[in-house]
Amino acid sequence: MTHIEELQDVIRKLHGVESTHRESVPVKEVFNGETVWEGIVEVFTLHDHPKANTAYAWTHATDDPDTPKRSVTVLQVPPAVSPITAVRVAIMQELKELRANAEPEAEAS
Repeated sequence: MTHIEELQDVIRKLHGVESTHRESVPVKEVFNGETVWEGIVEVFTLHDHPKANTAYAWTHATDDPDTPKRSVTVLQVPPAVSPITAVRVAIMQELKELRANAEPEAEAS
């Protein structure tokens, strides 16, 4: 299975629709002069999705040996209206999840 096919499989599982690969877009997100994310965002046309006609998807390495890579999909729904804004939305969501997971530990100490 190719990388594109793997991402299409993730889109199918998460969003319940078929997709067609449209393009690959290099993205580099810089914050305060430091690169926080750099990679290729794959752009897909979605078929018969009720809320979006485009999805952005990519895979990145993780620090978890049980799950060494993670696929991310973001529907083209504002504010995610381009590959770069999809990456920003995903980063913000990941930060929210990290903070939410850290809060119970902070309360316990």
